[in-house]
Amino acid sequence: FAHAGASGILYEPTLKQIREMMENLMANEPVWTPALQISGGEPTVREDLPEILEMAHEVGFVHVEVNSNGIKMAESPEYCRELKEAGMDTVYLQFDGVTPEPYLVARGFNLFPIKKRVIENLRSIGFRAAVLVPVLVKGVNDNQVGDIIQFAIDNKDVVRAVNFQPVSITGRVNKDQREKMRITIPELMHGVEEQTGGFIKASDWYPVPTVAPLSKFMNQAKNSCFVDFSAHPHCGMATYLYFEGDDIQPLTRIIDVDRLLESLRKATELMEKGKTMQSKLEIAFNVIRNIRFGALSKYLTDVIRYSNYRSLNDIHHSMIMIGSMHFMDPYNFDLERVQRCVIHYATPDGRIIPFCSYNIFHRKEVEQKFGRPIKPEELTPLYDVESLLAKIKAEEERAQTENPVAVAEPDAKGKD
Repeated sequence: FAHAGASGILYEPTLKQIREMMENLMANEPVWTPALQISGGEPTVREDLPEILEMAHEVGFVHVEVNSNGIKMAESPEYCRELKEAGMDTVYLQFDGVTPEPYLVARGFNLFPIKKRVIENLRSIGFRAAVLVPVLVKGVNDNQVGDIIQFAIDNKDVVRAVNFQPVSITGRVNKDQREKMRITIPELMHGVEEQTGGFIKASDWYPVPTVAPLSKFMNQAKNSCFVDFSAHPHCGMATYLYFEGDDIQPLTRIIDVDRLLESLRKATELMEKGKTMQSKLEIAFNVIRNIRFGALSKYLTDVIRYSNYRSLNDIHHSMIMIGSMHFMDPYNFDLERVQRCVIHYATPDGRIIPFCSYNIFHRKEVEQKFGRPIKPEELTPLYDVESLLAKIKAEEERAQTENPVAVAEPDAKGKD
């Protein structure tokens, strides 16, 4: 819904087109689309973003995210509140690191103060669902993955996840540059283990489709259709950190994940044979035997008992997901992966297109078909970033003068 100016085309679907795209997604079969991400460009440049959020829930989406650089959200808590009240469930926040350098290289400005201000503004309105989204580029910010995770832990009242995205190279980049920039998911996992001192190990990560037994169990338990996370194993990996108070641990230290998933498979098979009570006993016994934290046992029991979005939401507020999603580019495109894609674009002409193939093959054609030439006056900056940074700096200096203890911050490792 926004532009960088380089293409010469402005692609901003009308509200009517947006509603039609939403309704097309909701009509998808055999499983309707429960979640929607409003992306761009930068969606906050649209003054009608609150109306779009309201429309999404009206159409029937149960979870609506806004993918943003956070600049406008940093300007005021009031704007964050307006989006929250309109139906924004999650902020998918561009977040490249915890020092100025990655932002200066990737964005041209030190945007880290703006990212911190977004978190503060979300906290002030009681918003508890931010996802930090670092685009990882080797030699730029791959040395900060541990510090980014620590930032999420330090702000766990607001941050629900860190979703690392190894850079997808879709521009004009020569072979030497590609090799310097490229970073893979295994490299990320081992980097996290090294930079967290073994707190999160490479062996703690699981492929995204690992959770398929849970959705299949919920489908059978409720005789309904939930999304089956059937993405290709190479698309992404994830692990979870679970916390009770100040105690935080990787979920794999608390649960025998493989045993729980196997138990879910057995329980689903029992229900398919009509043995519902035996199925529930299988799961209950596994939860009691394999989970050491009392509150976590309750959350998982609720997920199994109620099998709905609310029960999943409750457990997510006691965890931080550490994930990765490596979107493809022309140099690593894999047809098997795109055939199992679980993230899609909707277009005004009624198509639903897998994410990676859209960006590689279809984006230019869609934007030219439904966009228009950019007017010269539209190439002016949409945000005065320098003025916002100066304002934040002045406010921080004033606060430090008035109350120096209150604004003293730990570094990214949690030390003074």
